[in-house]
Amino acid sequence: MKTVRWLGVGIGILVPAMAVASTLETVQERDSLRCGVNAAQPGFSSLDDNDQYRGLDTDVCRAIAAAALGDATKVDFVPLDSVERFTALQSGEVDVLSRTTTWTSSRDTTLGMNFTGVSYYDGQAFMVASDLGIQSAKELDGAAVCTQSGTTSELNLSDYFRINGMTYDAVVFDAPEQSIAGFEAGRCDVLSSDASQLYAQRMQLADPDMAVVLPEIISKEPLGPAVRQGDDQWFNLVKWSLFAMINAEELGITQANVDEQLNSENPDVMRLLGQDGDFGEPMGINTDWAYQIIKQVGNYADIFDSNVGANSDFKIARGLNALWKDGGIQYAPPIR
Repeated sequence: MKTVRWLGVGIGILVPAMAVASTLETVQERDSLRCGVNAAQPGFSSLDDNDQYRGLDTDVCRAIAAAALGDATKVDFVPLDSVERFTALQSGEVDVLSRTTTWTSSRDTTLGMNFTGVSYYDGQAFMVASDLGIQSAKELDGAAVCTQSGTTSELNLSDYFRINGMTYDAVVFDAPEQSIAGFEAGRCDVLSSDASQLYAQRMQLADPDMAVVLPEIISKEPLGPAVRQGDDQWFNLVKWSLFAMINAEELGITQANVDEQLNSENPDVMRLLGQDGDFGEPMGINTDWAYQIIKQVGNYADIFDSNVGANSDFKIARGLNALWKDGGIQYAPPIR
C-alpha cells in the first residue's frame, strides 16, 4: 500500500499527495527496463547484423533486467549521445545509464545521479596514423587532436599538454562516429578518447592497420552504470547486479555451470545463488535474482571475454579489469 503524505499549502490547509512510485515499481509495472546506452561503440554498445544491441554495457543492462524482472530480454535500449545522456537519466527517460560514462566527483555530486560501481576500468589514450611513425604521445607537440564534446576527454587533453609543455589544436565533434570520420579524412593528426573506444573505432576504419594506439594512458576513467539519486532500493539493485557477476567469476560460477553449482555446499555459492538466505527481499526482488543474472547473462568474465576480450574481435587484455586475486583491481563486496 502506498503511503499518503500531507503537504501544507498556505496556512492551516492540508492536501494529500501520493508518494511517487519507486523506480523498481515503475519498471515492474511497465514490465521492461529502459537503459540508456551508446548508439555505436562496438564492444560496449552497438547494433549487430540482426539490429540487436550487443556489448559489455548492454549486458549490464540485461543483468539488471534479469534481477528486477526475471527476464534479461525485457530491456528497451535507448541510444543517447554524450551530451543528452545525463538529461535523459535526470528526467526519467531512462531508468539506468550504462553508457561508457566516467565516474567523476562533479558528476557524482552535481548532476543528481549516483554511480553504482565500475564495470570497466579505462583510461584516455591517443590513436595516430601509422605512417607518421610516432611512438609516444610526447611527440605530439603542435598536433591537431580530434575529440568528442561533452566528455572528460577535453579537460584531460588540456591538462596533459599543459603539464608536458606542449600545444595542440582541438577539433571537437558531437559524436564518436563523427570524430573517427574526421580522423580518417585527415582533419586531425590524432584521435583521443578512452582506450576502449579507440580500439573499437580502429576496427571501424576501412583499413585498421592505418592507425595505431599509443602506449600512454593519461587519465583514470572508471566506467560504470549510474542511476538517479533519491531511490536507495533501485541504487542497491543496480549495484548488486554488477557485484553478483563479479562475485560469480571469483567463485567459479559461470553461465555454463550455474545449474550444477546449485548443489554446491560452499556457503558463499549457496548465498549467491539463493540457496541460503534471501538477499533479494530487501531489494524487492526474488530470492534467485543472482542465479537469473548468471544463467541468462553470465558472470563478469563471460561478458568481458565475449564482448571485448579473448573471444571478441578486440582481444583486449583484462589488465586492471582482472579480478583482484589475478593481478587486477576488480573487486566486489561479499553477499552475506
